[in-house]
Amino acid sequence: MRIVTATVVALALAGQAAPADTAPQPTTDGIWRMDGYGTVLSIRNGALQEYQTTAVSCLKGDSAQRTGPGTYTTPDGAVLTVHIRGDRGSMRADSSVGDRNLRRITELPDACTRPAPQGPLAAFDVFWQSFEENYPFFSAKGIDWRALRDQYRPQVHAKTTKDELYAVFSEMVGPLHDAHVAVQDGDRVFALVRPGTELPSRELDTKVKKSIVAHGLKDARNLRDFANGRITYADLPGGQGYLRISGFGGYTGDGAPYAAQLAELDRALDTVLDQERTQRLKGLILDLRINGGGSDALGIHIAERLTDTPYIAYSKRARNDPADPTRHTRPQPVHVTPAQGPRYTGPVAVLTGGSTFSAGESFTQALLDRPGRTVRIGQPTQGVFSDVMRRELPNGMSAWLPNEEFLTRSGRTFDGTGIPPHLIEPVFTKEEFDKNRDSAFDRALNMLRKHGGTVS
Repeated sequence: MRIVTATVVALALAGQAAPADTAPQPTTDGIWRMDGYGTVLSIRNGALQEYQTTAVSCLKGDSAQRTGPGTYTTPDGAVLTVHIRGDRGSMRADSSVGDRNLRRITELPDACTRPAPQGPLAAFDVFWQSFEENYPFFSAKGIDWRALRDQYRPQVHAKTTKDELYAVFSEMVGPLHDAHVAVQDGDRVFALVRPGTELPSRELDTKVKKSIVAHGLKDARNLRDFANGRITYADLPGGQGYLRISGFGGYTGDGAPYAAQLAELDRALDTVLDQERTQRLKGLILDLRINGGGSDALGIHIAERLTDTPYIAYSKRARNDPADPTRHTRPQPVHVTPAQGPRYTGPVAVLTGGSTFSAGESFTQALLDRPGRTVRIGQPTQGVFSDVMRRELPNGMSAWLPNEEFLTRSGRTFDGTGIPPHLIEPVFTKEEFDKNRDSAFDRALNMLRKHGGTVS
């Protein structure tokens, strides 16, 4: 149930409890199976308990306590809202987009009522089965997961150590080169990005920011940081604006609830996109080239400041048949509704690269059908969109994996390949740094000045 929306870092899911309602509320108590996600929820007496299920296992996951009508808060501050309609219902985490559908069942699966198998072989089987039932991209990546089971399971036995098992699991998922796949054992995490790309890091972010300030923003006005340094804005000499977003979270420090993150984002946007600036801007450079992801909902919130016309950002679906990777939940459209107050609707140049990750990519996808002139410049994004399932293993380790797809209007996904730019330019290469050059920024600025955001 824990939804991880940044790469290799779990961000808290949080929100505010719904206001009290004097009308009778349907009880959430009962046993509920999610459509997809390999999850069963037990809700009773004000407590919510997650069970992570596969064909060979049932392990306890997150727990939460009721904090309002239909709202449950985990020990780390995550807030989940549950709506019930008879024997059907839904659950939503405020920092995510889309609902997870629930169906009432009479009792917990048998595997959840007896002690879980222990030992290295049990951990291997739960690890392999979790991917077998949920991972959507084996075929696209040319990986025979069943062959990997036949290859590696004979290497595991009763005396296999955690270090040895960690190495086995890492070897198995390494060929996926999926930044939303990870093996965790305490403080150590194994994960790989798409070849030829670099994982966003504080060090890279600092290096890039210094380069941008020295090159593109040396003559800018009103240069200012917001949201714990994750957002930067500057007015450029030609009447354009520059907005850099390095993540969709961490705006008020690690572990802050979603409501606090959203409020901090609104404070930044109210300053950057005020009435005066939205009227005079001739173009906006939106720099996402170093973006480690975070909350998809925060990305949608920004998109709502960039349009006067409602539209669909994308649709979201998840694998929901453990035996058939071609079967999914019904796609849920994610809507962009124009925000109240000032909005900027002019031309936008979006800068992306291989270090544009996760929610940075879903935000990029949310701008594909933005009404108005929007052009992408740079390199393809990383190619990981799904929320991340964290699956507990019997030996205390855990596996992280995606199980969702984000669809365009035509049903296309960009998993693996990333979202391509309209105009290709190098992004933070050694040559660019050595020559104090930022070709993507320069291309964006020249295009906005000469063509008003029209690709040419």
